[in-house]
Amino acid sequence: MAMHAEDIEQLIKESLPGAEVRIEDLRGDGDHYAAHVVYEGFRGKSRVQQHQMVYKSLKGRMGGELHALALQTSAPE
Repeated sequence: MAMHAEDIEQLIKESLPGAEVRIEDLRGDGDHYAAHVVYEGFRGKSRVQQHQMVYKSLKGRMGGELHALALQTSAPE
């Protein structure tokens, strides 16, 4: 069962309050997404730590309901 882009965005925003989140459906199949997340809480964290924070916000759905997610993360400029 695929996830909707709105559900992915909501989960991320709930876990990372104030984050700017943009989700793109890369193939139009509801299984392959790109997420662009800008969040103040990423400041000072490595890229790996930032991605771990996003994956944690998805509450175990990666690899199940959500097949593929390309992440771009950053702190605000």
